[in-house]
Amino acid sequence: MGINRRSALKLMMSAGATATAAALPSPADASTVAPRPDALGLLYDTTLCVGCKACVVACNRANDLAPDTGWSGGLYQAPLDLNANTKNIIKLYQQGSDRSFIKRQCMQCLDPACTTACMMGALTKGEFGIVSWNGDRCVGCRYCEIACPFNVPKFEWTSSNPRIVKCELCRDRLAEGKEPACTEVCPRKAVIFGKRDVLLLEAKRRLEEHPRRYVPKVYGEHDGGGTQVLYLSHLPFEKLGLPELGDTPVPQMVRDVQGTIYTGFIAPLALYGLVGAAVFRNRKGVEKAAAAAAEKNEEAGV
Repeated sequence: MGINRRSALKLMMSAGATATAAALPSPADASTVAPRPDALGLLYDTTLCVGCKACVVACNRANDLAPDTGWSGGLYQAPLDLNANTKNIIKLYQQGSDRSFIKRQCMQCLDPACTTACMMGALTKGEFGIVSWNGDRCVGCRYCEIACPFNVPKFEWTSSNPRIVKCELCRDRLAEGKEPACTEVCPRKAVIFGKRDVLLLEAKRRLEEHPRRYVPKVYGEHDGGGTQVLYLSHLPFEKLGLPELGDTPVPQMVRDVQGTIYTGFIAPLALYGLVGAAVFRNRKGVEKAAAAAAEKNEEAGV
């Protein structure tokens, strides 16, 4: 997938050096992850969404993704969850008299677990705070899938050259001066786009003006260290599938464990050394076998 064994080994050793610094105790408070000044995001309001799923269709078209028609038997686009062909989805929650739609996509975490888990740096947080994927670095380990507390990244199982698929906030459209496809088509403006700090102010304004309409919280302001996708809801967030994470970023928990158990990064560095030795041994074995085969062919006059 655009990377050979030698490049992989170099990247692994580089990751080891980077992680050594990451494993050291940080003086910063784990719950005070500051958003980038240019951080962009979304604000979704469950009380405005009517479940039309125009955003789902628009997202697929904008990202050149084939419609997921498996559940409908090929009749119409009806994904059941995020998958390799679905970066954005509207789901329905219904229990008794409680009913709500909920939009799910990448949360663009302020301190993303997926980027911390990716040993090759295939997932990075860049301009506008958008978490993007680089296929030239990805080795398909899928650690990002396991690490993400929101269960967002999806592996393209059916492809011979698989990708990790997730919302990247339509960054190609942003480069053209456009807004994300989902916010552009929403007829009720249930989801809006803008700078995170402006969206947060708007969310708090709605809470203040309509206290009886909403749960008194902006999900994503601090949850999991904070996200660039924010939510307002009339039902408890956990009922809608948004996890209770507290204020501490998931990567910070990992770094705390590393700082305690892997002081100086001795154990992980040893692991990287063993993996590197295995790669080197396998390569030498292949080269030796190839040389023996060539010698045998030469003796046979082939």
